[in-house]
Amino acid sequence: MDTSSRHEIFLVAPPGLEAPLYAEAVERGFAGARIGEGGVTVEGPWDEAWRANLELRGASRVLVRIASFRAMHLAQLDKRARKLAWSEVLRADRPVQVEATCRRSKIYHSGAAAQRIATAIREELGAPIAADAQVVVKARIEDDLVTISVDTSGEMLHKEAVNRAPMRETLAALFLRQAGYDGSGPVFDPMCGSGTFVIEAAEMAAGLKPGRDRRFAFEQLANFDAAAWAAMRTAGANGVPVARFYGSDRDPGAIRMSRANAERAGVADWTSFAEADIADIVPPEGAPGLVIVNPPYGARIGERGAVTPLYRTLGRSLARFSGWRVALITTEAGLARATGLPFAAPYPPVSHGGIRVSLFVTPPLK
Repeated sequence: MDTSSRHEIFLVAPPGLEAPLYAEAVERGFAGARIGEGGVTVEGPWDEAWRANLELRGASRVLVRIASFRAMHLAQLDKRARKLAWSEVLRADRPVQVEATCRRSKIYHSGAAAQRIATAIREELGAPIAADAQVVVKARIEDDLVTISVDTSGEMLHKEAVNRAPMRETLAALFLRQAGYDGSGPVFDPMCGSGTFVIEAAEMAAGLKPGRDRRFAFEQLANFDAAAWAAMRTAGANGVPVARFYGSDRDPGAIRMSRANAERAGVADWTSFAEADIADIVPPEGAPGLVIVNPPYGARIGERGAVTPLYRTLGRSLARFSGWRVALITTEAGLARATGLPFAAPYPPVSHGGIRVSLFVTPPLK
């Protein structure tokens, strides 16, 4: 485990959104990017994992792969786990937890596998094992190949207070990218909830680093360099967006929450939130941009009919937005069609809160 050499770094994405995360990783200059199931693999030394946590909006977790070996049974797993140079990565004075998954392997009991690796770490390194430890070692055993990774992210706390049916910031960022948003124009969310899409778009336009105010698990690793990390966090000047970012919602509590979230994120000067019913929305002044909206889905059986009128109202209101593109997140094409807007074929479905949703996007409205 030479921590100065290059490692595979796995960027976790919601299945179905690997492509926009890949595009972001390439844009940010990460080497060797390639798409895989559930994420994107890049290559680099440990500080590239720090940078991924700091700069990538779409990665929900960043894992560094530190070892790979064959194991046909638990005794072999135990023996090979004890040979790893844990002290190069983990600290003896910081608790660790171990998680394991097994697929198509002679070792099929994930709990027993995790226990063997945890025992190896405790006895060889001396680190305590705790179920709530921030440092997590992950073992994936597939076709008898054991891959050991360290989760460098830790607990990914939401930056924002959230309203009902919240959209995670990482998911919002990937949907914005999938919708073709590049930070250069205005964004409007007419059902903004806690303001996530509006705030993410403003941060993207300003070049703010999404991990700038977070704490990460890699800060508790043996190879962490606090001075280098401090320099990385402060490097690069933030810009001032030329566009503005707008949100509206009929719920006054949502508007108060959105404004507070924008203030916390440092983008209040570039965002505007107003209480408005969906039937009453009008385009903001200035150049057209992107409308992005995540309306109710009527997810339970029998509810689709109840939400269809809302989609019709949304479509009639957005018909006023000449020159704007519309991005709609919903569960089925029938609801998108109910708007009467000229959506192209949807992007692949993605799980959001356990519900399969897809992004539908129009060309500029006439």
